[in-house]
Amino acid sequence: MGSEVTGLGDAAAVGWERVDCDLHNEVPRIESLLPYLSEHWVEQVKTTVFRGAPDTAYPPALFREPAMPADPLARLREEVLDRDRVTAGILNCTYAVDSLHNPDQAAAMARAVNDWQSAEWLACDRRLRASIVVPSQVPALAVEEIERVAGRPGFVQVLLPARAHHPYGSRLFHPLWEAIAAHGLVAGIHFGGAPGNPPTPVGWPSYHYETYVGMALAFAAQLSSLVSEGVFDLHPDLRVTLIESGFTWLPSHLWRFDKEWKNLRRLVPWVRRPPSDYVRRHVRLTVQPLDAPGDPRQLLELVDQLESDEMLLYASDYPHRHAGDVEADLLRHLPPALAERVCSANAREWYRL
Repeated sequence: MGSEVTGLGDAAAVGWERVDCDLHNEVPRIESLLPYLSEHWVEQVKTTVFRGAPDTAYPPALFREPAMPADPLARLREEVLDRDRVTAGILNCTYAVDSLHNPDQAAAMARAVNDWQSAEWLACDRRLRASIVVPSQVPALAVEEIERVAGRPGFVQVLLPARAHHPYGSRLFHPLWEAIAAHGLVAGIHFGGAPGNPPTPVGWPSYHYETYVGMALAFAAQLSSLVSEGVFDLHPDLRVTLIESGFTWLPSHLWRFDKEWKNLRRLVPWVRRPPSDYVRRHVRLTVQPLDAPGDPRQLLELVDQLESDEMLLYASDYPHRHAGDVEADLLRHLPPALAERVCSANAREWYRL
């Protein structure tokens, strides 16, 4: 694809189907999960100060309104599925079970969230798919939850927070990757995470703003770990989606990744091909948030530098607010065939929809 701005112009891609790879179904309150918890955990909720997962990665201003709508599924249908001609949408529930230090508690909350998703979302609209919430801080328990849920209709992905207790390539996580690959699921590494360690390589920042801006570093670190530790060599069919990572940082990261591999590959002899080859085969990225330069020609150059028409997946990140407009700032500037791939074809192939 060339960098000349000769895309859709005023004839925007509104007529094409969309596969939305990042829709959020938030647990409104702990009481919503009580029907899906065992008697033991219901008693814990009702008789102690425990009120569920305490952390959220998003400042309140990113939500459309301070309170959850009375019928969030109806609102999702109205504002996204019907309006944007979404024929399939993937739910990513970022209920932060990774912030719970009691492993049994984390596992119970993950089970309840997944049962809640099955009953109150997937069963109510056949356009919806969902991501399995797992206690990623305890890989063995995460594997148990994958085994429990993977065969249910509608679950296509396992959700992992970008910030974690250890890099995901670590051998601690090998059983997790084996389970994801064995069930033919996608691993969705999503913005956020609450492992309890500092969110930056140099310690604790003063402001949430710094954490938010620096999250691309977490995605880059996880990507480097997965390739360098040989996860994709162990599981040649493994698929990973980076969700809410942005994508404009990736070309320069791949350039540096390949350059250092040429110098230091004797340290990782199992990495037999340039890292960029692994990434283009095994990794996809959602387009929202769109960290786009002001000049569309510069954005097209960055898309060119990905050297693949298959890597970008349409996402609205509903209901979070972003300054970037995917339609106006990206799709209308792409060649029509590529814009259509981003809107739906890439995701259909990737998630086997």
